[in-house]
Amino acid sequence: MSKTIALLVTLDTKDQEAGYLIEQIRTAGHEAMLLDIGVVGKPGIEASYSREQVAEAGGRSFADLMIKPTREEAGPVMVKGCINILLPMIMNDEVHAVLGLGGTQGTSSCCDIMQALPYGLPKIMVSTMASGDTSGFVGIKDITMMFSVSDILKLNPFTRKILANAAAAACGMATVSQQFKVEKSDKPLIGMSNLGVLTNGAMHAIQYIESKGYEVIVFHAVGSGGQAMEQMMKEGIIGAVFDYAMGEIADDVWSVLRAGGPERLTVAGKLGLPQVLCPGGAEHLGILVSPNEVPEEYKNHDYVFHSPVVFVPRLNKDEIVRVAKSICDRLQHTTGRAKFFIPQGGVGRYSHAGASLFDKESDDAFFNYLRKHLPKTIEIVERTEYAEEHSFVEAAVDDLISLIENRN
Repeated sequence: MSKTIALLVTLDTKDQEAGYLIEQIRTAGHEAMLLDIGVVGKPGIEASYSREQVAEAGGRSFADLMIKPTREEAGPVMVKGCINILLPMIMNDEVHAVLGLGGTQGTSSCCDIMQALPYGLPKIMVSTMASGDTSGFVGIKDITMMFSVSDILKLNPFTRKILANAAAAACGMATVSQQFKVEKSDKPLIGMSNLGVLTNGAMHAIQYIESKGYEVIVFHAVGSGGQAMEQMMKEGIIGAVFDYAMGEIADDVWSVLRAGGPERLTVAGKLGLPQVLCPGGAEHLGILVSPNEVPEEYKNHDYVFHSPVVFVPRLNKDEIVRVAKSICDRLQHTTGRAKFFIPQGGVGRYSHAGASLFDKESDDAFFNYLRKHLPKTIEIVERTEYAEEHSFVEAAVDDLISLIENRN
């Protein structure tokens, strides 16, 4: 069955490339829908949606934008216009993949559009920027970045091959039979956060959740993972949460590697979703360093290296109280349907009794602050185990399922 691939291209500079992509898509038996996101310069070919139509869909007339055209003013309008055009078509199964071309500016605009589109829809960005840090472009959406190697300025034997590969990838992804759809059910999809220091517990949790007839999506709690989990809550994909790992909160307090951002740990409470929380991995930081180099300010801390370039210092009792305070502040939005599990035996593999980062004094300060300051709407559950033990995980999952199934 023929599919439709939406193309996001500035037609004043990349008309040849757009025309070639259209040929490749049609040769593969599919349809191309071309949206012109350019502003200054004359389009080299006709678009399915002209820049005038895109601007109008973004809430401004193109003539108005051209009075004193600047990228800063025009960019958001064209992004909004493309989103407003594409979303209804995607929801009506009229667009099946999105493919963008760009340098620095084009990549930013195309990826801003793609970040607003549903999870599961194929999104491919052919970019001169795709060999470096692409986190700012990808964000928390499933965007496939494809490095163009050469600049995207007119066709040559090499760019033809790169663009043919991109068109084939988009067509192939669009025709995959596997779809991502979450049906409304009395057994919602469960979201779970995880860190490497909790993986054994997480693996057991997955098996145990599935044995109860539920499905679970696990997110690596390294900043983007927790944010993606909460975005899926907002989109109605995830309906209950086992927030097993809170290293993102510790790192956010210190603005280091796994920082989860100010919204982390607030969304489930605002939405009233059933949630069970555990401060897994919140007793240490993750800091990027030169291989095996200990930062001067942490030489008086207990520490391990998670990898040669990821330094992990244990937080002392004064430092960890700052993390506890941040957790409590974020959970003020939670007005019920929530339990907070305290693993008295340790919050992760590095810090249980006998492990390299065990520090009872710090643990006690952490747990005591949580006991005193967590919102009264959250039930605290004290467990003697450490967080990875099977009995701890099973108790947490059992309580989450109870919250789901006993809604009153």
